[in-house]
Amino acid sequence: MKVAIIGLDCAAPDLVFNRYRAHLPNLSRLMDGGCWGRLLSSNPPITVPAWACMMSSLDPGQLGIYGFRNRKDHSYVGYSIANANALTRDAAWDILGRAGKQSIVLGVPPSYPPRALNGIQVGCFLTPNTRKNYTHPPELRDEIDRVTPGYVVDVEDFRTDDKSGVLARIYDKSRKHFALAKHLLKTRPWDLFMMVEMGTDRIHHAFWSHSDPASPKYEKGNPHENAILEFYKYCDAEVGGILALLPPDTAVLVVSDHGARALQGGICFNEWLIEKGYLALKQYPDKPLPINQVEIDWSRTKAWGDGGYYGRLFMNVRGREPQGIVEPADYEKVRDDLVAEIEAIADPSGRNIGSRAFKPQDLYREVRNVAPDLMVYFGNLDWRSIGTVGSKSIHTFENDTGPDDANHDWHGIFVMKTPDGVAQPRGEQQALRLYDVAPTVLRLFGMDPPAHMIGRSVV
Repeated sequence: MKVAIIGLDCAAPDLVFNRYRAHLPNLSRLMDGGCWGRLLSSNPPITVPAWACMMSSLDPGQLGIYGFRNRKDHSYVGYSIANANALTRDAAWDILGRAGKQSIVLGVPPSYPPRALNGIQVGCFLTPNTRKNYTHPPELRDEIDRVTPGYVVDVEDFRTDDKSGVLARIYDKSRKHFALAKHLLKTRPWDLFMMVEMGTDRIHHAFWSHSDPASPKYEKGNPHENAILEFYKYCDAEVGGILALLPPDTAVLVVSDHGARALQGGICFNEWLIEKGYLALKQYPDKPLPINQVEIDWSRTKAWGDGGYYGRLFMNVRGREPQGIVEPADYEKVRDDLVAEIEAIADPSGRNIGSRAFKPQDLYREVRNVAPDLMVYFGNLDWRSIGTVGSKSIHTFENDTGPDDANHDWHGIFVMKTPDGVAQPRGEQQALRLYDVAPTVLRLFGMDPPAHMIGRSVV
């Protein structure tokens, strides 16, 4: 038995299973012969930590990773970018490696810097550049340069108004990535193969409003109306190329870490906190600035927030933060008040947008490292969190980090086809979770998942 996992970052269930299915013959063939369904993501449904949660079957709190940027400590400036060094728990390939199984791990976030394993690893989109050592073993980098000259780990400047340019870069990056995948499958021994393609994520963020009538910026008949469909057709053909290289005893999974949805607008989180009296500035800026570039009056600040596809709220607690003012005895009351007020946020017309705010302790089995005090989903992901200050408005319809058409959604995709004679469920499956992938992989190899894994095997 071999297992091949093809990850399509951000691939959306409605597109794969409904709107585009007739255009995706290879994925449809896998679905027709196996099982498929929506895959509930991690909370937050963000590339980092979602892929790590998937392949360890542990939640973000257990991993201690709550997004790309995480607080290192309770100072006001101590942030770090999550990378492979932040992972201290086993992924499925670590467990398989100790059992003598060899793995090819290509671009699975977070995989920079590369870590030793029984097999090979190529760094993900977090790799600063390909001049760095981003492979295990290190000499693999020179081979990649020969096989796929100009190999890149991500799409440069995908938040741009130059749509023709970004479309060309998405295809260029993805062609090289799939070419490397096929080269490795043909030239390396393996039991587990896993790759993650980021092009699906980047094309959503660049072109969602061009394709989705639910987007407020959609214009019927625009020049890029079929950009996402055509890219899905391209990815399906690449999947077909990979399937043709797999031995008949290979179980195939096609998965995504989260989905995508139309972005309705942004909530200026810190502007809202200022209006509500939770955040005080020494001087209001004369132009929009990131929150870390304005002078905060910590002696009058109870909370501040971060921007992104979701919001993270941090409280200024006495004895915890350097200039904390929220008394520990009042912590839960203030936090409860914030939850209630966040969930009452309305759009410009006064309609409640359905925001959700969660306490990490209510989400995770363990809360390691420095978690946000609240995880916030404006409009339950219909609206993104804008961290900048200076717009003098709570609502915005522009993104502070560049043009972006889509937000993440709670469900990704799961498709599985096992070899003939290997029992598996058939047809559409319900209640699948991202945490189920690693236990399923181990079961396919005839191994019992460790007791600490929180998912369940599908087979």
